[in-house]
Amino acid sequence: MYPSNIRQKIREDALILGTSMFSREAHVAAAVYQTGPDWVWIDQEHSPWGTESVGTIAVQGRQSGCAPVIRVAWNDPGLIKKAYDVGAVGVMVPQIEGPDEAARAIDYAKYPPVGNRGIAPWFASLMGISPNAVIENANQETVLILQMESVKAYERLDETLKLEHFEVLLVGPSDLSASLGVPGQIHHGKTENVMIDVAERMKGSGKALATTFTDPAACRRWISAGYRMMNVSSTLSLGTEQTVRIFAELREEFGQS
Repeated sequence: MYPSNIRQKIREDALILGTSMFSREAHVAAAVYQTGPDWVWIDQEHSPWGTESVGTIAVQGRQSGCAPVIRVAWNDPGLIKKAYDVGAVGVMVPQIEGPDEAARAIDYAKYPPVGNRGIAPWFASLMGISPNAVIENANQETVLILQMESVKAYERLDETLKLEHFEVLLVGPSDLSASLGVPGQIHHGKTENVMIDVAERMKGSGKALATTFTDPAACRRWISAGYRMMNVSSTLSLGTEQTVRIFAELREEFGQS
């Protein structure tokens, strides 16, 4: 059911690499999974697609040994429940401002007795597995990712980290920079100082620390700083950048005509 073993990787503080899923087409998703990510970021917060568009690619991820992670639009029980039920191994919840909101996300994401998530694992039939097997193992095998994206969330970080039953904290540098008064400046000293401090305070927490960057050089830097779960751009961006370089090299070598 959960061939990615992502929870084990979190426990071992292993490097967990992912990329953004830029399409809802099954053949495009297959190509992305073939690149070998540990997880993929399927965004439902800012994208125009509905939940019905992601079920097939979430199941594809499971079958490929990758953890599909759906970022829901908000900390809402219906959105979180449906994301897991269509096949997400992980659900990411944006703009968690402190322990109270984090506790609500846990309640929405976990089956009883930990939380109060409703029971109906829709994806089980697509994979030919027993719904009861999903129900019995979900709390131990799924992942809940909470996003820290503001000064308010940062100021209450220690309180949030005391909570059990969420597995990953993801620092969102773009919204964090805006909250710090330097919108869009993800490499500004204010943004970076917060990210460095979060990495220090997360040590020994038993939770994975995650973030996202488009530049592979920035990914390398922050992995070295302690961000062991990294979203590395998208295969669309990386592929188009490589294509631009190849075109430029060929035109320089052989001329424009």
